[in-house]
Amino acid sequence: MEKLRVQNVASGSKETIPADFVRSETEQPGITTVHGVQLEVPIIDFSNPDEDKVVRQIIEASCEWGMFQIVNHEIPSQVISKLQAVGKAFFELPQEEKEQYAKPPDSQSVEGYGTRLQKEVDGKKGWVDHLFHKIWPPSDINYRFWPKNPPSYREVNAEYGKYLHGVVDKLFRSMSIGLGLEGHEVREFAGGDNMVHLLKINYYPPCPCPDLVLGVPAHTDMCYITLLVPNDVQGLQASRDGHWYDVKYVPNAFVIHIGDQMEIMSNGKYKAVFHRTTVSKDETRISWPVFIEPQPEHVVGPHPKLVNKDNPPKYKSKKYKDYAYCKLNKIPQ
Repeated sequence: MEKLRVQNVASGSKETIPADFVRSETEQPGITTVHGVQLEVPIIDFSNPDEDKVVRQIIEASCEWGMFQIVNHEIPSQVISKLQAVGKAFFELPQEEKEQYAKPPDSQSVEGYGTRLQKEVDGKKGWVDHLFHKIWPPSDINYRFWPKNPPSYREVNAEYGKYLHGVVDKLFRSMSIGLGLEGHEVREFAGGDNMVHLLKINYYPPCPCPDLVLGVPAHTDMCYITLLVPNDVQGLQASRDGHWYDVKYVPNAFVIHIGDQMEIMSNGKYKAVFHRTTVSKDETRISWPVFIEPQPEHVVGPHPKLVNKDNPPKYKSKKYKDYAYCKLNKIPQ
């Protein structure tokens, strides 16, 4: 059966789009975006020799915003530009070649090429196709979902994955200190070297009616943290004081999102960011988030050292796979 891909819908849509992509007026970005104002989320210089200041900035942004951007993060710009080039090239392959990497219909994993991810209450669709595959730990990698074309895809993604570790470790260390714990404690509680690094490529083709659609609807990420590299097409929005704003694009920056599991682990001190994506009329937007997640059987709850009779747990402890199932199927936690 031929699957409907947004890339194909876009190439056949010159002036109108199918009704199942059109959002209600309470969601349409043309109506709900605060226009003319870009949200300047905190920008943190990772190369600042004053490490205490960097830690303070990360903690403050995680508490107040749930989102920040990091620059001078030691990942060479050519490593990122190669990642972007091979990801873009994959989505420009013939459709039948992309379908070889399609997520199997009976799969319990999100890995693979596909279009719809989560159940939407009103049956609406996001204007986006995606590719998911794990890049860490080595024992979890399934190369069936790593494209063979372009030929350098695997080498480039493996190289990118190696560079990410230093950034992830620094973020976890800072967040641990911010909770009054030793630098290593949050990372250990989260699963240490067994934490999953799940890469996603979001491909948002041009849309003739961008004010009516969303690429990805409003959500928080399920993971601990997300490290996202976008291309230069505006599209990321965050909710602030009940309003939606464009997040200012900063070249060569990583966008960091606090996810649900970090909020839970911190017992609510750090806040998962509510965000969504819009699309462009004329340009293709692509983004590369990496979700740092627990293993499916790993139990996540508030860190035991943060809970006492004066500060009881605000969240249930549960296996990550059970949390994810509830979230994706819109079942209360």
